[in-house]
Amino acid sequence: MTAKAISEPRYILMHEADNVAIVVNDGGLPAGTVFPSGLTLCDKVPQGHKVALGDVPRGGIVRRYNVPIGYALKDIAAGCWVHERLLDMPAARGLEGLPMATVRPEPLPPLEGHTFEGFRNLDGSVGTRNILAITQTVQCVAGVVEFAVQRIKAELLPRFPNVDDVVGLEHSYGCGVAIDAPGAKIPIRTLRNISLNRTSAAKSCSSAWAAKSSSPNA
Repeated sequence: MTAKAISEPRYILMHEADNVAIVVNDGGLPAGTVFPSGLTLCDKVPQGHKVALGDVPRGGIVRRYNVPIGYALKDIAAGCWVHERLLDMPAARGLEGLPMATVRPEPLPPLEGHTFEGFRNLDGSVGTRNILAITQTVQCVAGVVEFAVQRIKAELLPRFPNVDDVVGLEHSYGCGVAIDAPGAKIPIRTLRNISLNRTSAAKSCSSAWAAKSSSPNA
């Protein structure tokens, strides 16, 4: 960008229906500045602030993003700095009436003739990766799980190109946590849902001491 282009007075019009624009020049622009459109500033306008593109009568709507952002408290001439002291701010909209947040778009038509690299499970669900996940029912065997993952990656995974990866799902709950203890259902439910994730192997692997065990169906 040339030095002339940088120093040329510029503003951004957010919507074609707006009657204010945003001054973008570094440090703002002084009064008397003339834009290429012929608009002349009657005030100094800081960078990032609004300038009136045309005369706004008292009580007139000041529009930005094609949305009323205020009503003029007095006549505002074209080229003037438009700031909050010149505006009567509109009442905030109710949350239930926000047009963009509450709009219900029309449902999209179903895709036809498109495919993706994946697989279909026996229950009709689909997955995109085939991952062997090894979890533990107690923290005591975390080291065993980590060792198993390393061995499988090094010795077995190269022999099964249809298996993408093997991961260990570890946690910090120890042998002292009984399956029926208060709150125990949270880690049990988490382990179950992770183990039954559609990208995992059809059969999950679980490692535990004989004294403590659970299954994905627990």
